Amino acid sequence: MNRAALLCSLFAVTILAGCGYHIAGRNDALPKTIHVIAVPAIENKTSSYRIEQRLTAATIHEFLARTNYKVVSAPESGDAVLRGKVLTVESVPLLFTSIPATATTPATTRATTMLVTMKCDVTLTESSTQKVLYHNDNFVFRNEYEISTDVKSFFEEQGPALDRMAQDFAKRLVAAVTENY
Repeated sequence: MNRAALLCSLFAVTILAGCGYHIAGRNDALPKTIHVIAVPAIENKTSSYRIEQRLTAATIHEFLARTNYKVVSAPESGDAVLRGKVLTVESVPLLFTSIPATATTPATTRATTMLVTMKCDVTLTESSTQKVLYHNDNFVFRNEYEISTDVKSFFEEQGPALDRMAQDFAKRLVAAVTENY
């Protein structure tokens, strides 16, 4: 009886082990010849001040933290080159809060959550063959971000909020490039 249970257990483990599931972010669809990825500064085609610097820094950090690739900034030094352009950045109010009227101020409504949408053109090219390994001219990143209703703290939070957005963007971009989705 124990032998039959052991055989059934081994059979089940063998079947489940070969089912093809993997942890997201751990599959590497890039050629094994790629060891160094060049990430030159992302181009900014919008009026958003310095967004390209934050996105470039976050993308480099994400490659270093989540992959085994070495990252350089000079395109001629990489086995592959990741180029990107920020085409549009839009933020629209998503959630609101009402502030009741007082004796000196009227009732108002303020946004508490913004939906940020960024559209980019991203291409990863193998340097030796000029083969395009990944291309998406409509790489859309969307996320919700809470904002303060206090004007003074809103401006103080703007830098850290943009950093959070850049980190979220970079995680999604690196996963898309390495997993080739």
